[in-house]
Amino acid sequence: MTVKLVLTDTAARAGDLIPRFTLCILLLAIAGCETPIVYQSSQDRATITAAIAKETPGNYFIGRRFYKVDYKMWGWVRKPGEPWKQSQLVMFNEQKKLAPDREHNAIGSDNNHEYRLNGYFSGEKVYEPASDSFYPEFVLTSSTLISTNAPLIFPDQRSIDPAMRLIGPPQY
Repeated sequence: MTVKLVLTDTAARAGDLIPRFTLCILLLAIAGCETPIVYQSSQDRATITAAIAKETPGNYFIGRRFYKVDYKMWGWVRKPGEPWKQSQLVMFNEQKKLAPDREHNAIGSDNNHEYRLNGYFSGEKVYEPASDSFYPEFVLTSSTLISTNAPLIFPDQRSIDPAMRLIGPPQY
């Protein structure tokens, strides 16, 4: 009777242990499937600062494509020598020149690419329905690709994910 009781008690403890162990493994596997958030590094900030310092003053702009599936704005535009946190999120007027991605019939393919832009702000505001906001209109006359691998100008990489509905401004 004593031997039978010990075996039953040990089997009961093992029975409790197996589901707990399985649960731990399952939770670790699920946590491992999550995409890690990539944050802006000090190297990114140093690269941005150095690039801005090298920009010569002139009658042009620097633009960073900011493609979002649900929105129609083009991206962030700033004057040369200014930090990204002073940039404006704009809508392109493409009457004179198509945006680079539209020109190649590949909308959004240039997400987070950096361009030298020629053109001007029209002074008008354009309504963008998905964000229910008005953005300055930039009349594009030409563009030149600067970088396809530009450093992150946002606090973390989620901001440049086309599927994420984040529209926060650049921080640096």
